Amino acid sequence: MAAESATPRELSPELWLPFSEGIPERKDSAQNRGELARQVAYAGIDIALVCVGSATVFLLRFGLSNAFSHAAPPSVSLLGQAWSVGYPGFLLLYAGLVVLACMSQDLYRTAREQSASQETVNILKAVGLATALLVLFIFTSGNKEISRLVVVCSGVWNVAALAGWRYTKRRQVLRRAKRGDGLSRVLIVGAGKCGRALAAWFQENQHLGYEVCGFLDAHPNGGEHVLGSVRDLRKVALAQFADRLFVTLPADREMVKEIFLEARRLRLSLNVVPDLYDGLGWRAPVEMIGGFPVIELHREPIPAMGLAVKRVMDVIGSAMLLSLAAPMLAFAAVWIRCDSRGPVFYSALRVGRKGRKFRCYKLRTMVAEADAQKDKLRETNERSGPFFKMENDPRVTRCGRWLRKFSVDELPQLLNVFLGDMSLVGPRPHPVDDFERYTLEHLRRLDVKPGVTGLWQVTARRDPSFDTNMVLDLEYIENWSVPLDLKIVLKTVPAVFRGGGN
Repeated sequence: MAAESATPRELSPELWLPFSEGIPERKDSAQNRGELARQVAYAGIDIALVCVGSATVFLLRFGLSNAFSHAAPPSVSLLGQAWSVGYPGFLLLYAGLVVLACMSQDLYRTAREQSASQETVNILKAVGLATALLVLFIFTSGNKEISRLVVVCSGVWNVAALAGWRYTKRRQVLRRAKRGDGLSRVLIVGAGKCGRALAAWFQENQHLGYEVCGFLDAHPNGGEHVLGSVRDLRKVALAQFADRLFVTLPADREMVKEIFLEARRLRLSLNVVPDLYDGLGWRAPVEMIGGFPVIELHREPIPAMGLAVKRVMDVIGSAMLLSLAAPMLAFAAVWIRCDSRGPVFYSALRVGRKGRKFRCYKLRTMVAEADAQKDKLRETNERSGPFFKMENDPRVTRCGRWLRKFSVDELPQLLNVFLGDMSLVGPRPHPVDDFERYTLEHLRRLDVKPGVTGLWQVTARRDPSFDTNMVLDLEYIENWSVPLDLKIVLKTVPAVFRGGGN
């Protein structure tokens, strides 16, 4: 093997191609066609089972005897009447919805190592979604003749039928594997921890159709089932009738290139299992980004559904609260104009999610020149850290003290919530000059949208420590959920009526 190896510069263009830029774009068209045919066949079986099952449930519901009734013409029979209200159309729609839902659960591209229980759970999700969509469509179409019992019973049948034929297929594959039919003999290059774990996994999952015939290792030490060194690849592969190679050695570019060339000469399938960082790469998903295989070692999932619910709550809640607060805002506007000169509303830049600046709205509670006086008052700041706050701020007007006491001045921020710059619940937005005094650790509070109220407001509003503020903000971010938002909103109501604002 060493004599036949070549450096990259010595490889012919045909041999060099796999290591060049063309490698991400190579496709096995025959394998792709076979995979597509398998997916189409699976979908066809599902459609047939859905149609047969739904038709059977329909016949059982309305009675087979009506189809052959001589007492009444077929056109007025119970079965004929039921069939005429649109059951065929809804049946075809249901079959299509089931297939689309199964596709969303990857049931036509299911990984071979997925357990039967997990596959059944995915089928339950898919059929449940399809049935719910069908019921919704029937409801919106105004058709009151479709039997809900037929739909529900069809859903139960579909779960059992789709899971049943897949389980039967799985058992058949396992029986063939135990008989030795269609097994792929595997030679593992690398007898270390990763290689041994891979072999044990193949042994535990015989339905995959792999049979391990031995190991090759760069430093053979006579271990069990170690058949030689990597340089013995050709001799061992031929002697063991190997069909596939799995390379589990630490990444060695030159060695993998040599193994690739030998595998191609022997017409062996070749798979590389990267032994990353003492097993951190095990079970890590591999996806294609720009044609490059990327191994994802860690993921922080984004709760898309929860965020969607939170946004819906923000829109509906802010719209309702603005409508209810309109009379109070009108009264406050008149009071502000009578109390001091200047505009009714105060707007200033605040820093929101991911450092994005937006214009935040409040009722004016200070004198018109308040911002210009802030730097002079920094020395009397009563809050530790970058957040500026004073108990008896001389810039606050008489009217403003009452508006702040009951948080009426913050009602216009509901418009920011409606526009999407803020949320009903979240960390409080800070002015730009306070943001510029943040440390790197403080930036973590900007991972979410700022809120009108938050955990700090309902638990430690009078605490002067910015560190306490940070701890509570991070606790909210790391443990966020829709129920937590609802709990904070409910606690905000009595906190506002207690008049604890300043």
